[in-house]
Amino acid sequence: MPGDSPRALSPRAFVLTGIWPDAALAEHHGARVAQALARRLAMVMSDRSISANRLARDSGINRQTIANVLAGSGWPDLLTIASLERALETDLWPGRAM
Repeated sequence: MPGDSPRALSPRAFVLTGIWPDAALAEHHGARVAQALARRLAMVMSDRSISANRLARDSGINRQTIANVLAGSGWPDLLTIASLERALETDLWPGRAM
């Protein structure tokens, strides 16, 4: 994969074919975790009819940060994930099975 540092690229930079977050990815564990997290977050928001604006209010996380997680354009930090999980009262982290 291009670049010396995997953090220099966004998670969706590892897409081989398809469209994020349902794309096939290069062998990069972090990108796959970010992809699984984005899928789970999108599913929970859709199932509960929660907008990014509402989730931002409920979680204290900036709406653009939530949009970036969903779009795979940035690496979410642990505080962001924890705040989203708390607001949604559900786990988003995909675990070791990735």
